[in-house]
Amino acid sequence: MRIPVAEPDISELELEYVTDAVKRGEVSSTGPYVERFERAFAEFCEVPHAISCMNGTVALHLALIGLGIGPGDEVIVPALTYVAAANAVIHAGATVVLADVHPDHWGLDPEQVRARITPRTRAIIAVHLYGHPADMDPLMELAARHRLAVIEDAAEAQGARYRGRRVGSIGQVGTFSFFGNKTMTTGEGGMITTADPEVARRVRLYKNQGNDPARRYWHIVIGYNYRLTNVQAAMGLAQVQRAGTLLGDKLRIAAAYREGLQGLPCRLQPHLSWADPVYWMNCLVLDEGGPLSAARMQELLAERGIETRPFFQPVSALPMYQGSGSFPVAERLSRTGVNLPSGPRLAPGQLEAVIAAVRTILT
Repeated sequence: MRIPVAEPDISELELEYVTDAVKRGEVSSTGPYVERFERAFAEFCEVPHAISCMNGTVALHLALIGLGIGPGDEVIVPALTYVAAANAVIHAGATVVLADVHPDHWGLDPEQVRARITPRTRAIIAVHLYGHPADMDPLMELAARHRLAVIEDAAEAQGARYRGRRVGSIGQVGTFSFFGNKTMTTGEGGMITTADPEVARRVRLYKNQGNDPARRYWHIVIGYNYRLTNVQAAMGLAQVQRAGTLLGDKLRIAAAYREGLQGLPCRLQPHLSWADPVYWMNCLVLDEGGPLSAARMQELLAERGIETRPFFQPVSALPMYQGSGSFPVAERLSRTGVNLPSGPRLAPGQLEAVIAAVRTILT
């Protein structure tokens, strides 16, 4: 038996909508499902504007463009995140400045951010890592004091809340991914959320080759072909309509891990009082200096047919960003972390098998 680390939950509703789009021949970026998906996701995130795009990296690029960030600007990015957050800054022509994450919640450490603000700083990218919100209030206060924009990278946190507010609705812009391993998926896909109508206008303009919406084939800026297809949007609409079920399954899985893995020389990811996380991944952090490394833990689980993933490498460890500094918290978490099977389709028997395997290995 192989237990995957993640797999999509596709129901008859997704098949119905996708089949309808295909039968109508609306398989490109025009068609009613794109607008319906955007409206549904805006409502889900409690924001007035949601703009679909090709993937989460594109969403970050468009967010930066929408905020007018480019050459000469600096953007502060967490040292522990998927590399797309840093790469998108480079795509926009700006400069990446890394800051360490907080040991309690794994989001950007506000004190580390404060120390890295310069006259060239224009924005902060707050990543809601593995589904747990970053501590947004201190970051928003810092940003307001220094007139910075805040982009929420919520690719891994669809549906999470920070002090009652949906992630993606707190900063000036939010970005999301709908890759196949995300809680809600379109296979590939992304979304930008914002309450700022001017940012929304710029994002729509640049994602569609810079075409003036009032005059077809009249291109007023050098834009990009970053559109989502109607077929993908059809799947996305169904996933948003099923969000309650998908998120409920995630919480069920997380609760089982918390109960089943008590008393072991490890800890699970944080769940702070001000956060309603969504447990995109269930993260196991081994005690440093213990008998097992994270890599060995993955090997032993793989021998039992259980797929896992390592934590992200610190951005500063990657060849393109070496020399950016030392980030002890990010480095320690990356060294000791393992992501356990977390897909919403994980059956009770599979979950019990994972818990039993982890207990056997660590006891």
